[in-house]
Amino acid sequence: MFALVHDGVIFLKVDEQSAPAFDREGLEPFSYARGGERASLTSYRRMPDRLYDDPDELVAWARTALAAAGRSGAGKRRAAKRAVTKRAATKRATRSRKSQGA
Repeated sequence: MFALVHDGVIFLKVDEQSAPAFDREGLEPFSYARGGERASLTSYRRMPDRLYDDPDELVAWARTALAAAGRSGAGKRRAAKRAVTKRAATKRATRSRKSQGA
């Protein structure tokens, strides 16, 4: 997911590489009410208002957000793959011990 819309406002995905552009613009992170308090999701920042009138620049920012989402997803996929590999190794070791009469 590279963007979200809340109350008519677009928020774009950010990461370490793209956050400086949002910082320069002073764009706040996505926040919402949760249990009577404000919570924020710092990996999404408000899109600059000027982009609503500048489709070419909007495309550039959207591509940057898509790249950030891809980088984020790649890390999650690697972690999931490691977890599956670890579980498979544990199962093999358990079967081996059982077959050896342990």
